[in-house]
Amino acid sequence: MRAEQNELITRIGPGTPCGAVLRSYWQPVALVDEFDPALDPRMAERAVKAVRILGQDLVLFRDAQGAWGLLDRACPHRGADLSFGRHEGDGLRCPFHGWKFDAAGKCLDTPAEPAGSKLCERVRQRSYPVLEKSGVLFGWFGEEGTQPPPFPAFDCFTAPASHTFAFKGLWNCNWLQAVEVGIDPAHPSFLHRFLNDEPLEEIGRNAAGKQFRSAAAGEADGERWPMTRIMREFHQPEISFEPQPWGMQLTALRPMTDALTHVRVTQSIFPQTFVIPLSETLTITQMHVPVDDTHTYWYSFFTSFAEPVDKEAMRNQRLQYIELPDYLPKSGRHNHWGFDAREQRTQTYLGMGEDDINVHDQWAVESMGAIQDRTREHLGTSDKVIMANRRMLLKAIETVQAGGVPPGCADASQAAAMTGPDTVDGIAPAGEWATWWRERTRAKRAGAPWTHRTTVAA
Repeated sequence: MRAEQNELITRIGPGTPCGAVLRSYWQPVALVDEFDPALDPRMAERAVKAVRILGQDLVLFRDAQGAWGLLDRACPHRGADLSFGRHEGDGLRCPFHGWKFDAAGKCLDTPAEPAGSKLCERVRQRSYPVLEKSGVLFGWFGEEGTQPPPFPAFDCFTAPASHTFAFKGLWNCNWLQAVEVGIDPAHPSFLHRFLNDEPLEEIGRNAAGKQFRSAAAGEADGERWPMTRIMREFHQPEISFEPQPWGMQLTALRPMTDALTHVRVTQSIFPQTFVIPLSETLTITQMHVPVDDTHTYWYSFFTSFAEPVDKEAMRNQRLQYIELPDYLPKSGRHNHWGFDAREQRTQTYLGMGEDDINVHDQWAVESMGAIQDRTREHLGTSDKVIMANRRMLLKAIETVQAGGVPPGCADASQAAAMTGPDTVDGIAPAGEWATWWRERTRAKRAGAPWTHRTTVAA
């Protein structure tokens, strides 16, 4: 890749071509949990947060009526920081000169001005639409006065609160390398390789980072195989992808015998999301949201197609590795991501723990540097998905620069297609895997207590 192309697809601040693409989509700005006083005691006094997204500094708050406000952080009077504003129930008041703004950005008061002043009527702070979905607050950052696209009806957003759980964490890297680790079908056989297997009955269903300890769907010779064994023993997947309304459907086949093949179908939702199976009845939808050019928050939505999720247990498991209130990882470059050379020889391929494979991905993307230099890459056949995604991104940038609408969720005409999408991870009859995986996903969906849809896998 040429240096100018790498610059084009990684810079996302205001006025950048790639930033214009990302601003065409709804973006997560915070977990609703971040306003829970039990998790952040500061919220008991004042439900206000400074947030930064797409290189923009904003303030997020909830007023006394429960409405969310997302405003530019610099006061339009003299530029002071509104995240330090006085929360007065009906809005935020800047402590510098007392100017006050409601959740929609309307100026309510300019108290230092003379009686009868009309200044307040002429001032408005830029505000951004906010939606609450599955425990996450989303903002839309398109050009002022333009209409946001319909919010996608993916499973993670349509399942009831009892069957979803959201969490997040910060990575010190550019957004695109965070996306690219998630949509890479080859890396689990190496980065997440466990050198030994555990009895499946000893693995907690909701354990953090345990997706490669759980069993694949289906059996081989009457035996259920843990994903660790499949990833380890069959490390040359046959990778393919096909276009979908939301982006790409990714398939990785790992032939096991003449009669059986392991099939893993995942989804890439353009421009920054992937959907993968965590177990036979639990999926992860993970979004990668640029804070700025060199920092990224990942947001994970866990969706159960069976029993309700235990939110408290899932949160507590992840709090072993993430520190509140800013959701900062405890491992990182400062402590070599917890690397243990002895573990690398005896337990894991990487040597950075078995319980939280998220740190494996964190090491991969952070160790590249804050912004990966793609001019030095040597890509192979197993990188075909990465190359396809980059082509899609470059095309979307061209489209937006020409005044068009980028693909997928930003395109209102495609809204009806933004459902599902389905995933699977299992052992299938070699010649019938395509039919097998569709049947598995239909059964999973039909068995879910919260939906009776029969979405046909593409």
